[in-house]
Amino acid sequence: VGLSRKLADSLSSCAVLVVGAGGIGCELLKNLVLTGFKNIEVIDLDTIDVSNLNRQFLFQKKHVGKSKAQVAKESALQFCPSANITAYHDSIMNPDYNVEFFRKFVLVMNALDNRAARNHVNRMCLAADIPLIESGTAGYLGQVSVIKKGMTECYECQPKPTQKTFPGCTIRNTPSEPIHCIVWAKYLFNQLFGEEDADQEVSPDTADPEAAWNPEETAARATASDKDGDIKRVSTKEWARSTGYDPVKLFNKLFKDDIMYLLTMDKLWKKRKAPTPLDWHQLENGEETEQLCLKDQQVLGVWGCCQLFQHSVETLRTQLQDRGDGAELVWDKDDPPAMDFVTAAANLRMHIFSMNMKSRFDVKSMAGNIIPAIATTNAVIAGLIVLEGLKILSGEIESCRSIFLNKCPNLRKKLLVPCILDPPSANCYVCASRPEVTVKLNVNKTAVLALQDRILKERFGMVAPDVQIEDGKGTILISSEEGETEANNNKFLSDFGIRNGSRLQADDFLQDYTLLINVLHTEELERDVEFEVVGEAPDKAPPPQTNQEEVNSITNGNKDSAQPSTSSKAPSDDDDIMIVDSDDEEEASSSSAAPATTGTKRKHPDAETGETSTKRPRTDQSNAAQDDDDDDIIALD
Repeated sequence: VGLSRKLADSLSSCAVLVVGAGGIGCELLKNLVLTGFKNIEVIDLDTIDVSNLNRQFLFQKKHVGKSKAQVAKESALQFCPSANITAYHDSIMNPDYNVEFFRKFVLVMNALDNRAARNHVNRMCLAADIPLIESGTAGYLGQVSVIKKGMTECYECQPKPTQKTFPGCTIRNTPSEPIHCIVWAKYLFNQLFGEEDADQEVSPDTADPEAAWNPEETAARATASDKDGDIKRVSTKEWARSTGYDPVKLFNKLFKDDIMYLLTMDKLWKKRKAPTPLDWHQLENGEETEQLCLKDQQVLGVWGCCQLFQHSVETLRTQLQDRGDGAELVWDKDDPPAMDFVTAAANLRMHIFSMNMKSRFDVKSMAGNIIPAIATTNAVIAGLIVLEGLKILSGEIESCRSIFLNKCPNLRKKLLVPCILDPPSANCYVCASRPEVTVKLNVNKTAVLALQDRILKERFGMVAPDVQIEDGKGTILISSEEGETEANNNKFLSDFGIRNGSRLQADDFLQDYTLLINVLHTEELERDVEFEVVGEAPDKAPPPQTNQEEVNSITNGNKDSAQPSTSSKAPSDDDDIMIVDSDDEEEASSSSAAPATTGTKRKHPDAETGETSTKRPRTDQSNAAQDDDDDDIIALD
């Protein structure tokens, strides 16, 4: 079916913005020029990696290392040389892309891979009053949804479960799952070769409340060798340097001495199987059994892991030395020696704690939060984005839908299920007429810098917040102007008279966004919990129906701790996925779902927390699929 003359003319004249030029973005850009869009701007911060080439078809091997946005533009122009495409190799969170920039467009289309950038684009489109089409894929699952100010839920109307963090004492003392050992190994990489972080300590946690032991009595029983490194060292990196990064000394310290020290914490092992220390010299020259499979899918034996550990430490040591004094390495799942190190260290720790060891492929999947990216899923989702865009440009936004792509047909034999868009949530802290939240924290222990970075930026998605205390004086607590309030950073909130019931006004002028924060003082937060947002849904979701089984966790595929493709600051995140009318019972590599009642919709649990956020069902007048929200699926590129 051809486009009407009026719509075709509209396509050739209107300006649209594509945010992200990865898996979905490449397909989308190709679709747009072939559909007749002539004025397109595309932005992406990333450069092309070899691992992109299996699904991002606008890129070739010769493009590796070049800007995704620029190469995508050049490749798309080959489909339609008359198109006018502008490419930005930049972060969408750069202040240059302000509300006026967004107002140039009649439509914005997201092809992103992280929640922080999604939050930001959501707010910019709300501020500019421009329709936004949100999208994402995870393996065989996908989703497209339209966001329009005042008409639909915004991206942040429904709370998203936060990424799971593991208690430090679990990581350091009592790992019980392979992921605990993999997190420990990534921490170890940073402590030895990267940026040291006090929150990523890998040595035994003597403050473990469960251990409840007397260090003075047990210290004598710990047989850690001073020669191989003192367990009471202050800095892991400093100690490693003093050994010359000797792989054998590192090994015996981490996998023998520290484990023997853990064994002195008697109470930890009363109801658990105690760990078994390893000794390099006893394992030396052990035999390895060859496996008939791909190298990455082999599960090495203990001595094989020892050799891999030794080789990777030597390689990383050389890389560090070549960079000069004070240099730091950044862990990257696509860097072979870094991945070898984490694979070896994690597997050795798994063996010590009586877990089945994993292949390098499995460790990489967990360490990098990867689901295999499926090219056809990206293609289907990109096609749906354009179809929804055509409805908007035809003036038929009320006929737009949230569309869910399932792995298996639902009870009506459909893979694609449309749902009517929900109206805005009255309690949304972003698109409500007067956004307001209540945050529970300890004013005597929460520093101003933590309020800025952990609460306002990380939790509430602000880029450059300004904060004033509603104390009748308009006291400025945080200024986005560099240097103005840096002296406040390490002071506690209580130092500024902030107490239970205080109110703060946080403004982000880039996002044209103001948030009122009610402070609820408490001294009863759980250990390692800095703050809580009162009344959040994921912790209070109603229980699932009895015919629903728990579904496997789903993780995204962007680089953990690497810069996301369109955001210079935002950490990558794990988002939830909604399954609609699914009767899929098969366990997939990335997800599975139990049978659902016809006309119901529910989320997969979050990638690591396993939490779900169940919402009300609402019947579509056409008796098609249930109406519900526009929850996101995180893209994998």
